[in-house]
Amino acid sequence: MTQDKTLLELEGFLPYRLNVLAETASQSLAGIYRRRYRISVPEWRIMATLGQFGAMTAKEIGQHSRMHKTKVSRAAAALEARHMILRTANTRDMRESFLDLTPRGTEVYRSLVPEARKFVDALLHPLDEGERALLDRLLTRLTRQAELLSANLQREAATTGETAAG
Repeated sequence: MTQDKTLLELEGFLPYRLNVLAETASQSLAGIYRRRYRISVPEWRIMATLGQFGAMTAKEIGQHSRMHKTKVSRAAAALEARHMILRTANTRDMRESFLDLTPRGTEVYRSLVPEARKFVDALLHPLDEGERALLDRLLTRLTRQAELLSANLQREAATTGETAAG
């Protein structure tokens, strides 16, 4: 049987499969922090980033977590309203602020870290140690390659006057 090369089998298409895995894992983990603290996925990503790195600007959080600035802004506002993050003016650039976890935010973050680690352990359970190490190396290489391809496409778009789709 000959496969039609003009059709794309979505279920076997790597970007689709990676997205399904990422979304399924993210939404499953989100159930934990959503039930306990009513935190959304973007809010958790901000808390996890600040918990790991400390105070950052919204722009830096967006770059690190790969979230659009409007999503970061909305999630940060929601966390600030619930006293989980604190916004402090950047005295060198008044157009931006530094965000950081409050003591309450730090407490919530620290209570969720073991849950997140437990979830990852359960997700990786079917893989042995060697497979886990291989998966980590492969994901690192694929991420670098995707970033390279993205940068090349953006350069091409800039030279032709096109806008790169996001």
